[in-house]
Amino acid sequence: MDYGKYFSADVPSFLRSPVREIFRKVDLSAICSFAGGYPAASTFPVEQIPGLAEKVLSKYGTKALQYGATQGVPELREIIARRYGVPVSQVQITTSSQQGIDVCSRVFLDPGDIVLANNPVYLGALQSFKAYRAEVEPIGIDTTSAKFIYVIPDFNNPSGKTMTLEEREEIVRIARDLDVLIVEDSPYRELRYSGEPVKTIRELAPERTLHLGSFSKIFAPGFRLGWIIGPEPLLEQIYVCKQCLDLCPPVLDQYMAAEFMGSGALDANLEKTIAEYRHRRDLMVGLLEKYMPEGVSWTYPEGGLFLWLTLPESVDTVAMYDEALSKGVAYVAGSFFYTDGSHRNTMRLNFSFVEEAKMEPGIKTLASVVRNRLVNR
Repeated sequence: MDYGKYFSADVPSFLRSPVREIFRKVDLSAICSFAGGYPAASTFPVEQIPGLAEKVLSKYGTKALQYGATQGVPELREIIARRYGVPVSQVQITTSSQQGIDVCSRVFLDPGDIVLANNPVYLGALQSFKAYRAEVEPIGIDTTSAKFIYVIPDFNNPSGKTMTLEEREEIVRIARDLDVLIVEDSPYRELRYSGEPVKTIRELAPERTLHLGSFSKIFAPGFRLGWIIGPEPLLEQIYVCKQCLDLCPPVLDQYMAAEFMGSGALDANLEKTIAEYRHRRDLMVGLLEKYMPEGVSWTYPEGGLFLWLTLPESVDTVAMYDEALSKGVAYVAGSFFYTDGSHRNTMRLNFSFVEEAKMEPGIKTLASVVRNRLVNR
């Protein structure tokens, strides 16, 4: 039976995630995976979850198990609004930050539209834009047909880099010159380990910025909760769109997140998480310095979850991947984050997920694979 004839015209535009393909085929417990963007399980407030659930059910009863408002429960929206200094009317809860990207794509993009983005660009965003048959071009190209600019200004995924204030002001200037919106994806902003915070793009241009936040990296990804802060006329259309997607974000999860954030427990847990990730970042950087051959360089991010490695141009990290995996190490080739598939001599490494005991043998193994490629080029 030919099933292909039943698919929509959008289906050929869907991109497979190489990260998800790894997780689909490989037992993560059996390898050293630097591939995904998983937070460390040790940062999850496991001991507090039963108490949170009991408190929420005692306080809200069946209301916590019923359908809720599409915008999100008022209690969580109010806490987020206070934390970030905006009116409640400018807060929309989403079912994950990834849904925030996708709903922006669905509301604002038509086939053939252009999204301007950093290159390299977050793969999940690239998947969403392509699914709606949009074209993704690097910021700075000469175009008047862009629909919005997409950026991760703090601890970029995949590069780990942080935009300076001047770079953020330049994004705003470009957006105003082109009269386009800005989608500011900010799932890592709370995870700063060094350096000083820089103003968000939303603070610089609140009238045209949709700021996306997430509980996945600061609470637990299993709750699948995020939020959008933005102008009310834009959120109104996102609200209508979300009605046909999921009716409402998970209600019990929202009440638990509200209790966790509102009680101060989130900030206490975040303090421990930051200390843990700072240690893991520095450990990985130290191991790279110890084991990687000459000619390999990497970023030193001020926060977030990722390091970006650049290898000599003779090394193809896509072609090298199977060899690394056969020796028990996974990474993501950097070319997957480029719209044109270029920069095949780069890779993204995650430092938050791997157990500390596995990190040194994992980096040592990866370095030996790289060295082997350099010797045999």
